Amino acid sequence: MRRQVVVIGMGRFGVSLAKALYELGHDVLALDTDEKKVQSLASHITHAVQADATDEEVLQELGIGNFDVVVVAMGAAIQSSVLSTILAKKLGVPYVIARAENELHGAILERIGADKVVYVESEMGARVAHNLTLTHVVDYISVGPDYGVAKVVAPAHFVGKTLVDLELGRRGKLGVAVLLLQHEKEVIVTPDQGEVLKPNDILIVAGYDDKLEKLLSPEPGDEGKPAGST
Repeated sequence: MRRQVVVIGMGRFGVSLAKALYELGHDVLALDTDEKKVQSLASHITHAVQADATDEEVLQELGIGNFDVVVVAMGAAIQSSVLSTILAKKLGVPYVIARAENELHGAILERIGADKVVYVESEMGARVAHNLTLTHVVDYISVGPDYGVAKVVAPAHFVGKTLVDLELGRRGKLGVAVLLLQHEKEVIVTPDQGEVLKPNDILIVAGYDDKLEKLLSPEPGDEGKPAGST
C-alpha cells in the first residue's frame, strides 16, 4: 500500500530512511533546516523542503496533517524532536514514529503521543552483535529477551537435508520455527518439513539465540550429522 510519509531531520538515519521509503514506492517529503542537505536529497525522493519542523505555521502550510505517517528522525536535538512530535499529533497526523536517544527521551516521546518510539543506535548495535555471533545470519531482529527472527543463508551442512533431518519446525527438538523458505525465486511460507534444502537457499527462522547458535554452528566433526544429534 502506497503511503504519504514525512521524514523530519536529514541526518544519516533520516536520509537512509527517506531514500528507502521512496524506493519502496511511497511518496516522501523530507524536511530539514539545512539547505545543503535538502538540495543533495532532492533528486532521490518525491519532495525535499528546507523548513523548521518546530514551527506550527510552517507545518500547516506544508499540509502535514494530510500525510499518513510522520517520522521524527532527529536524535541529539531532543527539544526539536519533542516539539516536532507534539505538532505532528496536534495537526492530525494519524501515525507518528519518533527516534529517541535514550530511555528518558523515549519516555517523553511516548507521553506526548508518539505512536512508536525507536532507538536506532541500540537496536542496530544489537543486530550487528547478533550478526557477528550467529554465523550465516544475514539479518536479525530481536523480538524479546534472547529471542529473535533471523534471515539465514543455508550453510553447507544444511544442503541435501530436510527440515525434519535438521530437527526444525513444529515437531523439532531445537524449538526453532521455519517461517519462510526461498528457493531461488520461489518463496514458500511455512514450508513442509519434507522440503530438501539446496545451496544458497534462504530461510527465515525464529527461536532463542542459543538454539539458533547451536543450529548454525555445529561442533567440529558434526557437519555431516543432523543438528541436535549426538
